Amino acid sequence: MNSRFVPSPNADVLRQTPTAAIVTASYAPDLERCRLLCDTLDRYVSGVAHHYILVEHRDVALFRQLENSRRTVVDERDLLPRWLHAFDDPLSLFRRRIWLSLKTMPLRGWHVQQLRRIAISAHAGEDVLVFCDSDVAFLKPFDCSAFWRDGKVRLFRRDGVLSGEDHEEHRIWSRNAGSALGIEPSEVSTHDYISTLIAWRRETVTAMCARIEKIHARCWVEIVGAARRFSECMIYGRYVDDVLDGAGHFHGSEEFCRVHWTGEALSDDEFRRFVAAMAPEQVAIGMQSFIGTDIGRIRRLIGLN
Repeated sequence: MNSRFVPSPNADVLRQTPTAAIVTASYAPDLERCRLLCDTLDRYVSGVAHHYILVEHRDVALFRQLENSRRTVVDERDLLPRWLHAFDDPLSLFRRRIWLSLKTMPLRGWHVQQLRRIAISAHAGEDVLVFCDSDVAFLKPFDCSAFWRDGKVRLFRRDGVLSGEDHEEHRIWSRNAGSALGIEPSEVSTHDYISTLIAWRRETVTAMCARIEKIHARCWVEIVGAARRFSECMIYGRYVDDVLDGAGHFHGSEEFCRVHWTGEALSDDEFRRFVAAMAPEQVAIGMQSFIGTDIGRIRRLIGLN
């Protein structure tokens, strides 16, 4: 265990006022986006005991500059099995990374980021884990108490979305989640659980991993990583709804973060219109990193020069 990674005291029962940690999986090309997230999080977000930034081993030293008394950079070697190894991928002319083992399919960075987000539950001590991507910026005050009510944690869910003609990839993720959890294939879910700025109950995640290992008699990382088409949000959502029948959770479909998922980088005027169109409950924006929006321009437009 990395000596700098000191989790908060363990809490097996969700307290009347639970502790919350924000969890961000990131990597070197997103450093400045992650810095912007940290700056806006520190300015606007309350009700947070700690912020964990989960990165590959070779990125740890780079991200240390973002640490403070309530923010810790966590090495994936402290989270995932040592038999999962990262390499520069020659098939991409060494521009991309690939994670290889004899126990999983070859995995890309976005796969391993999902595994880290699940794995942090066994090491953090806070009651509630709030997941926030590194390309998010908060624009309004936000209290993490929005994620719990009467001892229950808010599970983001969009009902019936997968029953339409679109979202075939999400349906595959949902089926693979069911397989990992030992749910009968005939029990098809039509719900979508994928978003950013969502919360999980930490003890529920650890119980989910234990179930996967009990059913398959292998490490949960092997089972999830055996299929390259998976979503950690789908696995958690189906575990809560299809295995626990929603115990310990309440549902919410409102998204707290407005995300620009695809397309071109926004002009200044387009960006201002995008922000102006935020719903009343939305407190943050996400500019997908692959779109290439200049971080300096976002800082200027939200008043963080």
